[in-house]
Amino acid sequence: MRLLTCPKVLAALVLATGLATIGTAWGFQIIGGYIPCALCLEQRVPYYTALPLTVFALLLMWRGRPVLAASLMLLVALIFAYGSGLGIYQAGAEWGFWLGPNDCGGGSFAPTSASGLLGDLKKVRIVSCTEASWRMFGLSFAGWNAVASGGLAVLALLSAFFSYQRRGV
Repeated sequence: MRLLTCPKVLAALVLATGLATIGTAWGFQIIGGYIPCALCLEQRVPYYTALPLTVFALLLMWRGRPVLAASLMLLVALIFAYGSGLGIYQAGAEWGFWLGPNDCGGGSFAPTSASGLLGDLKKVRIVSCTEASWRMFGLSFAGWNAVASGGLAVLALLSAFFSYQRRGV
């Protein structure tokens, strides 16, 4: 139980879980062939932003700078909370609770030659932000990202809290 109040352990857990989550997203894309939509790609940005900040916060914790580390972990928590909000927004649009973005689509397109342009256009697969391409236990990729990002936000917030508490230690 004492480990769960250690800001370094919590920050390391944020880092490891965040890396596993973004790695899983890349795995589904590269290995599984799931093409992300524009909103899916936008949901990755919090990971690309927050994980390096988490590394920096860990370094500050090891250097004995708990207040700066707490401030960074608070920022990490806010970034992941934003990521969770994006996931909730997309999952809600997928379920039809509200409208999704009008301009959301994704896919890959790289014409092989000017003469084969029409043939290449037929191969393009547009991915909608409002249609779930995969679900597990009722949650889509966006839904699982909302859960993961929300959990990471809570862990980062706890790390910030305990780091700030230990400022005098």
